[in-house]
Amino acid sequence: MNLLDGKLVSAKIKEDIKVETAAFTAKSGRKPHLVAILVGNDGGSETYVASKMRNCELVGFESTNIRYSTDITEEELIAKIREINADSSIDGLIVQLPLPKHIDPDKITEAIDYRKDVDGFHPINLGRMQRNLPCFIPATPYGIMLMLEHYGIETAGKKAVVVGRSNIVGSPMSILLARNSNPGNCTVTLTHSRTENLKGEVLAADIVVAAIGRKNFVTAEMVKEGAVVIDVGINRETSSETKSGYKLYGDVDFEAVSQKASWITPVPGGVGLMTIIGLLKNTLEAAKGTIYEK
Repeated sequence: MNLLDGKLVSAKIKEDIKVETAAFTAKSGRKPHLVAILVGNDGGSETYVASKMRNCELVGFESTNIRYSTDITEEELIAKIREINADSSIDGLIVQLPLPKHIDPDKITEAIDYRKDVDGFHPINLGRMQRNLPCFIPATPYGIMLMLEHYGIETAGKKAVVVGRSNIVGSPMSILLARNSNPGNCTVTLTHSRTENLKGEVLAADIVVAAIGRKNFVTAEMVKEGAVVIDVGINRETSSETKSGYKLYGDVDFEAVSQKASWITPVPGGVGLMTIIGLLKNTLEAAKGTIYEK
């Protein structure tokens, strides 16, 4: 078993981003600027946004965290998004999910200017990704592709099975793996909780991407010898064993599956760190205007 080490890969790519950012700042006279909007005080969201802001600082970006209480209205939030859309000093905007139940996440996503949509969730970016056109790729799938590229994982002609069909990870991941690119050129099966013979589908895979949001869902009996296993899951459970008071588990039973996999990502220390890399790379491209003209 070999580890797909998100800590190692993200550190390497962050150094590259730092160099590019310094060159951009010297040429343009300003830093790339990312704004994150956080609604409420969800513990997981707090952690994710803090990490994103910290990493922005590490690579030389300017970052702004705008916080609102859970009683903000959908109209108020959309008005703020439109204000940010019109601000030429801001390159990227993310609205941290989940949102309170009275706010429609689809309306919020569509309100963001697709040219500042560095999370890659806007329908225009997803549609352009489907057509293999320049776009902002959803940050988590983007990070996974960068990890596969870093380790030189052979994907062409391989059977890939994605477990989970969300618009954030599963669906875009299946598109990226199937595209005529490197990494890519896989034969992809997109599975979910209602897939018949799910175990058999996963067992046939050379590459497994687990993104279903259930602790230890993918077991050793579901994975063939030598498979590449990518665990996207981040399942938080309270724990007296850690200082933080919680422990993270993936969607893959790491201890058992690692005995069969040729390559596997850990949780934590795997895909989560690469998601931030995807976000940083998208933000830098937004600042440079290389995807969409400024």
